[in-house]
Amino acid sequence: MGKMKVVVIGSGPGGYVASIRAAQLGADVILIEKDKVGGTCLNRGCIPTKSLLRSVEALLMVRKAGDFGIAVKEAKPDFPKIMGRKQRIIGQLQKSIHQLLKANRIEFIIGNATLLDPHRTSVQTNQRTEDIVADRIIIATGSEPVLPEIFDFGHPAVLTSNEVLELTEVPKTLLILGAGVIGVEFATVFSALGTQVTMVEMMEQILPTEDKLIANQMQYILEEQGINIFTGTRMEGITNYGSNSITARLDNGEELTAEKILVSIGRQPNSKGLGLEKVGVTVGAKGNILVNERMESSVKGIYAIGDVIGGILLAHVASAEGIVAAENAMGADSRMDYSAVPSCIYTMPEIASVGLTADKAQEIGKRVKVGRFPFGAGSKAVILGEEDGFVNIIVDQETDQVLGAQIMGPHATELISEVALAIRWGITAEQIGATIHPHPTLAESIMEAAHSAHGRAIHLSK
Repeated sequence: MGKMKVVVIGSGPGGYVASIRAAQLGADVILIEKDKVGGTCLNRGCIPTKSLLRSVEALLMVRKAGDFGIAVKEAKPDFPKIMGRKQRIIGQLQKSIHQLLKANRIEFIIGNATLLDPHRTSVQTNQRTEDIVADRIIIATGSEPVLPEIFDFGHPAVLTSNEVLELTEVPKTLLILGAGVIGVEFATVFSALGTQVTMVEMMEQILPTEDKLIANQMQYILEEQGINIFTGTRMEGITNYGSNSITARLDNGEELTAEKILVSIGRQPNSKGLGLEKVGVTVGAKGNILVNERMESSVKGIYAIGDVIGGILLAHVASAEGIVAAENAMGADSRMDYSAVPSCIYTMPEIASVGLTADKAQEIGKRVKVGRFPFGAGSKAVILGEEDGFVNIIVDQETDQVLGAQIMGPHATELISEVALAIRWGITAEQIGATIHPHPTLAESIMEAAHSAHGRAIHLSK
């Protein structure tokens, strides 16, 4: 019998990881991508937004240089250079992925893929159309922004998260519809660059999926930066498209005018045009491909991963699903475990969470205790001049196992992995507290929060 042949459709963090894992297991892999390697994450999502946020972080740090005894005359953003840096980073990481594909002998094809049957995929490139026969198929086509019908997306004032990353000038005013992760991150960027930002969120709090305490504190911080926020408010429609402005009407009767509007109310699975109906792949009401815990669709031998399955729309989840799908495509019996998925928001301060909040734990019948430690009570945060925020650890009263955590503060997105590890492998708060953490570090705050759950945090005043 010859080599197992695997076709992967989509080269984002799910698709290219699945390709590499399948190749590691001995498969002959063909990776098909309709646009650019790296998918949304690398080209229009995670990476470019974090590049902009890093530039803004540097700007704000220079503006605070006097607090550290450094004299700086003036710090001004150079937006074209900021955007140029973003493009260089994207290009560098694209090259890195291409090198990985080459090292693993993966054939990479730019083209549009359509399923003909469970073993045949038609690929249309600029030169020709060809049919590829494979033993297994992994679909990793990602998602795209939701486009509400009330907006004219052909108008230059109307932006999605794609177009906002291609701006050549900083808008003087920006209206953001949606105060979820994407909206809040872009609000952070443009406010620091001098834009007057207004946010409109239909839910009762910003960051609707986060703990209420964190959402409230972040709203306070954003408002302190001069960002206007409307929560519990709907945008009913656009009353005027100007040559360099747009006016929106809210359900409270107010009208807001801005130079640009960013529509960031969510994403939808990118599953159209794949021929799923023809081969019998079952999809959900929103176009999401339905899969089991092995990432296999309703058709044997066809797997789906990442945003296209409509689950947790995070790059690192797509990568984990890609590994599971590739291993099962190669004959293993791997299962996805979503019990400890970290969620990260790259604002200033950063926000990260994993597992259950106290409220969610109580809803499912858990009796919990909460360990909390403010960063301002720790040495490293004071040294850094970043004292806002805290660590919350949610602990099961009966077993002492860690059920969840919420971190708001410096480098929260790095720190959360320690708690994710604890949840995944059943580590207790006692065990975290008993583990020696280096001093002075931000990670000590996790140790102190674990001690706090038992009422014995050393550096916390009662």
